[in-house]
Amino acid sequence: MYKIGIMQGRLSTPKDNRIQFFPRDEWTAEFSATAQIGFDSIEWLYDFHDADVNPISTDSGIEKAKSLSVQYGIQIRSLCAHCFVENPLVGATDEKLEELLTLLDWLFFRANKLKIARIVLPIEDSSLLTNQIELERQVSWMKQALTLAEKTGIEIDIETTLAPSNLASFLNQLSHPLLQVNYDIGNSAGMGYRIDDEFAAYGHRIGSIHIKDKLLNGPTVAIGTGIADFPALARLLRNLDFKGDVVLESARGVPGDELIWAKRNLNFVLQHLGSKT
Repeated sequence: MYKIGIMQGRLSTPKDNRIQFFPRDEWTAEFSATAQIGFDSIEWLYDFHDADVNPISTDSGIEKAKSLSVQYGIQIRSLCAHCFVENPLVGATDEKLEELLTLLDWLFFRANKLKIARIVLPIEDSSLLTNQIELERQVSWMKQALTLAEKTGIEIDIETTLAPSNLASFLNQLSHPLLQVNYDIGNSAGMGYRIDDEFAAYGHRIGSIHIKDKLLNGPTVAIGTGIADFPALARLLRNLDFKGDVVLESARGVPGDELIWAKRNLNFVLQHLGSKT
């Protein structure tokens, strides 16, 4: 039915109190850990903070990642472009947008070498997309991004906190097969959205899932302790016959217990969403 992966860095000890990061010292070890726990894949992460050592930047690094993928039977199916959280697309000046578009083009090229099928593109400051002028600029920019995506066939899954009707309206202006949605159940729950409303509005455009849990208008918490409706997610994914990827991006536990914590979270997802195959 679907593959279950984990966000790169979640199996490594946090650095500088960062939740999301590329594990520069432990990225190779994460392949064996991912296989040991029982995941199918790793979602690669690219950020500015660790760009200087990210293997995706060099052909030798990509070959090393490919080798580890084969050795441990762990696929690299997607890339989280966290760099666009650090340097947001929405609200950027025209000059900055051109610079970011060049970066995205480069990421498509590098990701294609790693046989990555989708890039998760965060559009986090979505409140600005309620402004008609900014919305039109973003639609224009996204059309350019999709033209770039066509060169490699890599899917763009946007991750945003737009309300269901607003996101559906945005997507309706961009009816391109390579533009999908990354549905983050924790972020949506934290915003107070009803999952049935979201899937009714744009469920057919959901290409991938991020799994976390949150409190209403609050922080990310351990999976199962927030308000995310996992039984409803399971029901709606079955109705869609969903065949995309499910990636754990959950809250961290006690430093040093990353593997134990990840196994617990995987078991939770299997219990609530059912078998992977």
